Amino acid sequence: MEAAERTTREQIQEAALAEFLDKGFRGTSLRQIVKSAGVTTGAFYGYFSSKEALFASIVEPHAAAIMGRFMETQTAFAALPEAEQPGHMGVESAACVDWMVEYLYRHPEPSRLLICCAEGTSYERFVHNMVEVEVEATFQYLDVLRRLGQDVPQLDRQLCHIIASGMFNAVFEVVVHDMPHEHAKQYVRQLREFYMAGWQKLMGE
Repeated sequence: MEAAERTTREQIQEAALAEFLDKGFRGTSLRQIVKSAGVTTGAFYGYFSSKEALFASIVEPHAAAIMGRFMETQTAFAALPEAEQPGHMGVESAACVDWMVEYLYRHPEPSRLLICCAEGTSYERFVHNMVEVEVEATFQYLDVLRRLGQDVPQLDRQLCHIIASGMFNAVFEVVVHDMPHEHAKQYVRQLREFYMAGWQKLMGE
């Protein structure tokens, strides 16, 4: 019985994944998902309370993995002794971005769903939320540099948000454009070098 239930649940998720990828969350109808899965509407509601709950069941493990790794990286950097932080600038974040790219390529379809098809769900601000965390961490690091005696110019929060948003969206372009894996790794490495040089210039380093 449990095996049959898992199979039905997976049928619904597989049908939904294809529909969401093709039409996005907003453009996908529950009726079409049910039809594609070969189940009744009643059977659907035995597994999922709504179309968004179904979307979340596919996306949430991957959103949690990516955001979890990102937050771990932020926390680990902030926990370093302040005198050591400048020497680590970009090291942990580079490893995190590399990890994210590898994760995206290990889980291409749900990653595309999360990045490209989540409008209308609670996940549509996923990248924006990462940007907000990055901006806050940036300002905390600027304060560290000042306490270490470095003459750091005052940076506008909105400018930092725009820069961080550009960086994250650029990284996730590998999913949007379905780049070959090796091309994506080179692309992201060059992006990191570009943004790191820009941040160092702005920070007066």
